[in-house]
Amino acid sequence: MTYILLIAGFVFLIKGASFLVDGASSVAKKFNISNLVIGLTIVAFGTSAPELFVNLFASFNGVSDIAIGNIVGSNIANVLLILGVAALIYPLKAGRGTVWKEIPLCALASVLLLVMANDNIIDGSGFNTLTRIDGIVFITFFIFFLYYTFGIAKSSEVETSESRSKIYSGWASFGLIFLGLIGLVVGGQWIIDSASEIALSFGLSDALIGLTIIAIGTSLPELATSAVAAYKKNTDIAVGNVVGSCIFNVFWILGMSAIINPINFAPELNFDLLVSAGVGMLLFVVMFVGKRHTLERWQGVVFVLLYIVYIAAIVIRG
Repeated sequence: MTYILLIAGFVFLIKGASFLVDGASSVAKKFNISNLVIGLTIVAFGTSAPELFVNLFASFNGVSDIAIGNIVGSNIANVLLILGVAALIYPLKAGRGTVWKEIPLCALASVLLLVMANDNIIDGSGFNTLTRIDGIVFITFFIFFLYYTFGIAKSSEVETSESRSKIYSGWASFGLIFLGLIGLVVGGQWIIDSASEIALSFGLSDALIGLTIIAIGTSLPELATSAVAAYKKNTDIAVGNVVGSCIFNVFWILGMSAIINPINFAPELNFDLLVSAGVGMLLFVVMFVGKRHTLERWQGVVFVLLYIVYIAAIVIRG
């Protein structure tokens, strides 16, 4: 039954991603909103829903390793695995605003998490915790991000990409988005539940489960959405979805989780936080290597290989 649930979860996930991209793209065209803004908000929020629910349950239950590991692992998977796979399908061209604003903000989120999670190193307090104050700071950054994003929506200078998307009626567009979100959340949850059950049967730690099985499971909506968007040449949604999700994960989801219940942080996870921050900076750098502001196919291969190396490293670490 567990394996059947896993397969059914993938079916819901892929179909949900297709509905979400079609509906979001239609809304973008119908209301003259850039695909990038849709990707950074509606799509990013929808595909981050599994991370949100997992972390809320983890916070209520005091399972801090899963709460931190899920977000850190998801952000690493978002950039290396998801953007890598999407770039293999179709080269991802990013707008100037994405390169100079959203991607640096994504890297900043990981750096801030690294700093705030290491109280002991900074002030010698004897423990590492994401406090409620840290959570409030994250939520404040998230509010500024939303303000900036809606500012983009009003700008006439926003860059848009060509796509093959159809334009549906208003109700049909929002209906597709709604069905897509349901498919993503239900499919993602089924995959997480079944994969976690399989992983636990092998006696893996909470931190390793959070960084691998759960992180990859909750990132599957982003993977499916960005892959479908790349196939449809909707590169703004493919990139905006990933970058927006990384920002949502730290500022919104971890912020909410820390406010609900302060999150204790295991120092061993500093390696993963450093990788997360480094990955964000790497994404910024590659925007200027090769074809300017474009993640090319060969770079996508490098990203996927780096992710495989990272997973191998943390599995060996145990």
